[in-house]
Amino acid sequence: MTDGDRSQGRTGAQVRTLRRDLGPWASASIVVGTIIGTGVFLKTAVMAQLGGSPAWVLAAWGVAAALSFTGAMTYAELGGMFPTAGGEYIYLRQGYGPFMGYLFAWNRFWIATPGSIAAYAVGSATFFATAVPLDRFGVPIGGVQIHGVQIIPSHISGVQVAGIGLIVVFTAINCLNVRSGGRLQTALTAMKVVMILGLAAGALLAPHGDWGHLGQGGAFPGWSAFGAMVLAALWAYDGWNNLPMAAGEIRDAKRNLPRATVIGMLAVLATYALVNVGYFHALPFSEVVTANSDKFPGAPAVAARAATQFLGGPAQVLLAVAMTVSAVSAMNGSMLTGARVPYAVAKDGLAPAALARLSAGAHVPTISVVVQGALSCLLALSGSFDDLTDAVVFASWLFYALNAGSVVLLRRREPDRERPFRVPGFPIVPVVYVALALLLLVNTVWTAPKPSALGLGMTALGAVVYLAFLRNKVRPAPEP
Repeated sequence: MTDGDRSQGRTGAQVRTLRRDLGPWASASIVVGTIIGTGVFLKTAVMAQLGGSPAWVLAAWGVAAALSFTGAMTYAELGGMFPTAGGEYIYLRQGYGPFMGYLFAWNRFWIATPGSIAAYAVGSATFFATAVPLDRFGVPIGGVQIHGVQIIPSHISGVQVAGIGLIVVFTAINCLNVRSGGRLQTALTAMKVVMILGLAAGALLAPHGDWGHLGQGGAFPGWSAFGAMVLAALWAYDGWNNLPMAAGEIRDAKRNLPRATVIGMLAVLATYALVNVGYFHALPFSEVVTANSDKFPGAPAVAARAATQFLGGPAQVLLAVAMTVSAVSAMNGSMLTGARVPYAVAKDGLAPAALARLSAGAHVPTISVVVQGALSCLLALSGSFDDLTDAVVFASWLFYALNAGSVVLLRRREPDRERPFRVPGFPIVPVVYVALALLLLVNTVWTAPKPSALGLGMTALGAVVYLAFLRNKVRPAPEP
């Protein structure tokens, strides 16, 4: 019998709890799998357009790597302290109170998680469509307009149909049990890492490559442009915060969660470094600049251009498979972890109780998983998920900074609490992380005021809901 099977209430009735069925390999694969999605294949071209030289692009990747790794170390300390489902919601609740935790959960539930799932699903289908035409699977529908604005299109493309199909299938898989989702995540991540390392090795050893490409200099692009480059790279690194959301299902979470977070991040940093150096070895800078992006939407991705240097004709098909597997793996990881946030909030009485209900056999928050999948399908259908995820980036990084700050607060407030992992270089590392995150937020407001305003507006709406309807319903938080 599992711990969940043994748990009993005061009356002797069985109480369902989450099962700790995720081992260290599954935990590490969630870290790697949710980080490596589509950014490593696409973002280098955008960064090259902003930076003007390989040196500044690689520097931006390095700054983003340092920022992400220091953030991950703060989460590793918090995860060891509070090894329970909910991740950042729990940390913010413990550090600042239920109001701040609710604001994070509000953003995560309505935009961040379903927007990411929708983006990965449609991205997977888009990559696959380069090898298998999906146009014929399009479906005409009535469409929905509100005040002249097209909310739901009158036609669903074949890519959208395939993307929604992926969401439905993987939502069903994640309703089975967390062990099945963890094993699938491990398999997908292993496939993805092997293929990406193969891409990196081929690009680094490309017969027509030239190490002189990396030596092409260029003037500093300016702080605003460099900040935008770092922001682009941070999207590629995003996902290091996901594993703690599923902490309630990790075996020996106090030890395995910090280990998986740090080891997984180191694996991603090494992979990204090899891949990006490989791009600039295999391709002249002009080929990187004109690769697929908003500026050159019809061009091949930079990864595809690099692969043609050593694979020739089959490169497009092989890259389509690699990029599809990569995006699907990230989607599955987001599904598995994201549903645990509304579960934790509902347990605290700040969301409908049904979201905290666990299935009888699998001990999975099935309703939370299904609602998350339904929201993801709506965003994939509307096609507006990119706008929504851009809008929430400001608020997301605000919460990242607040979580790092909570490490400092809790060290002072609860010095005797057990900490299986401690952030090296405390307090310098978390303080520097908070300072850099705040600089990034200021730069985002300056360079992208509309998405920043929308992100803050969504957060403000959550604040209104909490203050108007929920502040008197807060239950005393159980000891994590």
